[in-house]
Amino acid sequence: MLMLKNRSFNKYLLSNSFFKISFIICLLFPSQSTFSQIESRLFLEKAFITDIKQFENEIWVATYGQGIYQYNPKENKWTNYSSKTSDLNNDLFHCVAVNKNFIWAGGNEGLFIFNRKTKKWSLKKFSDGGEFGNWIRALHLDYKRSKLWIGRFRNITLYDLKSNTYKEYNREISGNSKANNINCIAAEGDSVLWFGAESGVHKLNLKLKNENSAWEYFTNKGRWFRAEGISVSVSDFLFLKNSIWFATEEFITKDQPDYNIGGIYIFDRKLNWERIGKANGLGGNGIYSIEKVGNYVFTGVYEFRTQDKSEYGKGLFIINRLNKKVIPIDLNQIDISTSSIRKIYFDGDYLWLGTDNGLVRVRISNPLGKWGIR
Repeated sequence: MLMLKNRSFNKYLLSNSFFKISFIICLLFPSQSTFSQIESRLFLEKAFITDIKQFENEIWVATYGQGIYQYNPKENKWTNYSSKTSDLNNDLFHCVAVNKNFIWAGGNEGLFIFNRKTKKWSLKKFSDGGEFGNWIRALHLDYKRSKLWIGRFRNITLYDLKSNTYKEYNREISGNSKANNINCIAAEGDSVLWFGAESGVHKLNLKLKNENSAWEYFTNKGRWFRAEGISVSVSDFLFLKNSIWFATEEFITKDQPDYNIGGIYIFDRKLNWERIGKANGLGGNGIYSIEKVGNYVFTGVYEFRTQDKSEYGKGLFIINRLNKKVIPIDLNQIDISTSSIRKIYFDGDYLWLGTDNGLVRVRISNPLGKWGIR
């Protein structure tokens, strides 16, 4: 690899967006560069990855079948919390959140809580929400306010770490129960939270004390999401200075071929909407996850097939967020054995790809300096 010694020239390269774009293209397409192989490594082989989070220097991974994993990169050490290694009596998890004192893991049966001092697990059950009220699908920890937001199949729950109290929010809108089925939670800065639901999105302004005005709900029944499809189910978010990217799920049937049409919707924060999908070069219209690295957006894609009503992973794609050009990634250049990429996380040096058959770490960092960290 070429290492440049001229400091002035190095500074110029680091500030030049064209160099940043070219570097990542070279990294992902070895045939166009001096790289013979993308630096990647497979961890947790055969694990079904459902969530990836970072706390300080730790990487935390939730799996559906093998419990929760903690990775310490300094020691290159993995620690597993499961029915095989601790007093945890469940291994099926959808999400994880961590601070210095606790681990929270969302499963089908409630919120599992690990005290990092006592090394003991406990289980929090929720009475509201009926049969599926304890299916925890998303967790977001607000470190600044010491609050944990819990997205459930029924309801949103707010846990106040200081007072040790829980508060319930039923976000069913005008009899639409799917608006209360939460898929994901994401923070935009430190004052706004977004909740992706099976029908639309909820926006919560944390600075407003009046809860009636603090909550907003958007669906595809107006100008949002270009009024496309019968419904819209949001699976992930990406917040940029001049736009918001919404990853959406695909779910179609022979009787309702336009129910959830999927794709990535881009809102310019004014009036205009764009949609990127299969017609633009993606392998499918179902979007598992999106993540920004520099001027590119990485996305894990799937296709929903009506024949057997199942999802088929269609690989990894990058989108140039400046011109919206879609570029497929050659998975043969990565230490990966599946095309189903369900979670993507960038830690500043590595891109972590959570799949249905293990966790893949791909080096993305620029040897001339870090860039593009969200």
